[in-house]
Amino acid sequence: MKLDRNLAMSLVRVTEIAALASAKYMGRGDKIAADQAAVDGMRSAFNLADIRGTVVIGEGEKDKAPMLYIGEEIGARNEDSMEVDIAVDPLDGTTLVAKGLPNAIAVIAMAPKGCLLHAPDTYMKKIAVGPKAKGKIDIEASVEDNIKSVAKALNKDISDLTVIIQDRDRHYDLIKEIRRIGARIKLFGEGDVAASIATCFEDTGVDILMGIGGAPEGVISAAALKSMGGDMQGQLNVRSDEEMERCNDLGLTQKDIDRILTLDDLVKGEEVFFSATGISDGDLLDGVVYKGNNQATTHSVVMRGKTGTIRFVKATHKLDKNDILISLMKKHGE
Repeated sequence: MKLDRNLAMSLVRVTEIAALASAKYMGRGDKIAADQAAVDGMRSAFNLADIRGTVVIGEGEKDKAPMLYIGEEIGARNEDSMEVDIAVDPLDGTTLVAKGLPNAIAVIAMAPKGCLLHAPDTYMKKIAVGPKAKGKIDIEASVEDNIKSVAKALNKDISDLTVIIQDRDRHYDLIKEIRRIGARIKLFGEGDVAASIATCFEDTGVDILMGIGGAPEGVISAAALKSMGGDMQGQLNVRSDEEMERCNDLGLTQKDIDRILTLDDLVKGEEVFFSATGISDGDLLDGVVYKGNNQATTHSVVMRGKTGTIRFVKATHKLDKNDILISLMKKHGE
């Protein structure tokens, strides 16, 4: 199925609304309220998108998430609307917003029905790089072999290569090994998707992502990496009985869990769209700025895999003329 290229701008409007709603909670110490505002905003904005969408990666199962749950049907759902799979993270970096820290974003990935991996809500071992190192990574190879391969592809000394890793205890041995090898390390607290995307932009100074993070975020990241010509591999990393149950609920066997997932396994085909809007200032996107007189600015990136087009969108919003935002402010007591 060929997706209408105009859908890109429909998606960026959805992430803009989620970002504007969530940014109201910047630094207020309430990550639950920030996330709920993003969910409410994104769900309402989807009603205006001319799609027949199904959420394949969202806020959780139907009995645990009132909106944007897995399996929920969203979009305007007109008779001639296209059927698509949707992966959402209305707020990637809940703690970042609560604490007023950088790199929180609202993100969406969209592809024709059946083209996004239905990843369970478990962990995933990941390795990701930008276009210049495409085809030069192997998740089954050693850390040293991958670093040497990427450094060679980028024409960099190992000492100049930067690996981005989530700052978690589970990465103690990985960090120790990379330091032994001699590469630079950039740690991040939250914002798995933003960290993956950073590998595709030279200005961020990030060359390779390694480590274990969320599987759903891995699929969303893969949509962006495919659009930008980057590369990624993943492998489910089940760390508890509860996570194994989630895999079983999706019909996954141990063989499925052990399987090495390529970029094409995570996102099939090239007809994929990705949109992200900054909530707080980050390496790639500026955050929401409220300017008085009921105005705010947003900074977004929207991508289309088929053409490789990457657009950065700066927008000014009149908050008192946006029905969705007005409704959300009333709901959340603003």
